[in-house]
Amino acid sequence: MQNTRPILVWETLLDLDETRGSDAAPPLRDRVETALRRAIDEGRLSSGAAVPPSRTLAETLGVSRWVVTEAYGQLVAEGVLEARTGSATRVAEQSGAPLRTPRTPSSVALVAGPPTRYDLRPGIPDLRATPRSRWSAALRAALAALPDHDLAAAHPYGYAPARDAVAAYLSRSRHAVADPTRITITHGATDSMGMLARELHRRGHRTILVEDPSWPRLRAVAEENGLHPVPVPVDDDGIDTEQLRALASRTGAGAALVTPAHQFPLGAALAPARREELVRWARDRDALVIEDDYDAEFRYDRRPVPALQRLAPDRVALVGSLSKSVSPALGLGWMLLPPDIASPVSTAPPSLIDQAALAEFLTRGDLERHLRSSRTRFRRRRQRLLDALERALPELTVTGIAAGMHLVLAVPTGSSSTDITAAGAAAGLALTPLARYEVRDRHPDSLVLGYGNLDDTLVEEAVLRLATLLGGR
Repeated sequence: MQNTRPILVWETLLDLDETRGSDAAPPLRDRVETALRRAIDEGRLSSGAAVPPSRTLAETLGVSRWVVTEAYGQLVAEGVLEARTGSATRVAEQSGAPLRTPRTPSSVALVAGPPTRYDLRPGIPDLRATPRSRWSAALRAALAALPDHDLAAAHPYGYAPARDAVAAYLSRSRHAVADPTRITITHGATDSMGMLARELHRRGHRTILVEDPSWPRLRAVAEENGLHPVPVPVDDDGIDTEQLRALASRTGAGAALVTPAHQFPLGAALAPARREELVRWARDRDALVIEDDYDAEFRYDRRPVPALQRLAPDRVALVGSLSKSVSPALGLGWMLLPPDIASPVSTAPPSLIDQAALAEFLTRGDLERHLRSSRTRFRRRRQRLLDALERALPELTVTGIAAGMHLVLAVPTGSSSTDITAAGAAAGLALTPLARYEVRDRHPDSLVLGYGNLDDTLVEEAVLRLATLLGGR
């Protein structure tokens, strides 16, 4: 009976192939999650039944492993599945209560479960340090100064003072070649990626090169808008530009999504020779490079590397936001586009008042003041985390340059980062496996440890709890 369980799960997921590629189809991750729920609800997977390892199910379904680990992780967090280190993931004992509604692709809310005392998720800034008073002051000043006629005027690419302020900020902080007329104000990187993907699809593009591993939401947005993501390997020097060129020739891809300043999640900076090669490829191929500049302001051992856009303003679209530097709650970002890319018009642009507040926030220098204090705090917190890991887990490898808000910790041989993540949730540890970000398994099994929103007073305690999970300490 045990050997038939993977087949049983596979049979419940046959409709994946029927809807794949449909414009109305939800992302694969959500379809896998929904199909597993249905199999459990209908009794085809009973309480205590083991589900296949994520790699096995991914190969069976013909999807990437992160699709399966995302679905498993969501169901574990909700108590539908249960996972223990060293044991198979199984269907939890069901109480008969209705299951929670599956999350929407855009949801960023925490799922219900034990309180997260030790927040080690990557990509989240220090929410305790959100500059509330400065943002409130910028909002009040913006609202008071807004001309009456602007309150009803159309701003298809963004409010002009906000575009001016963003251009000035990018010029002085990222050394970008920033013309305000090439700026579009957006809700953030996901919104920007959606607009760019739709524009590329309109121009005839059907594929896009992406780093592997990388942030899955942007890959998913590209795919939802008609661009098939083609994974390109990443190593200690960033994206492999030789592989990128070869894959572009093989697939016809004329666009690439990259994180050159600080690769997510491996934490490398794109080597100078590869920066030049990436630009050379873009010019040779007449291609578009989308530069996700998600946390470039946080470099602790040197000044941040200028934006790649500076090398090729005619070939690079620079995407940024306040989500990683200030707070995702603000819902504000921007695109700096090359001259030959028509600025997409958003059907649901950010609030005019929020855009006016952004202009005030940048013009007053409040963002840069916030970044300076954040850099000092994150530098100290990162070192504190490294010291604690060295004391508690000296045998494990830590990688990533001195930048950003995360590092990568390899797990012991024979352990599963997915199982460790599930076990950590029960102990109040919010963890993330590297597998969540991989399209293909290219790297040692690891955890991506974020320290942006980790309380300074809890760093050592968090590491001791993690060490207990990893080695029974």
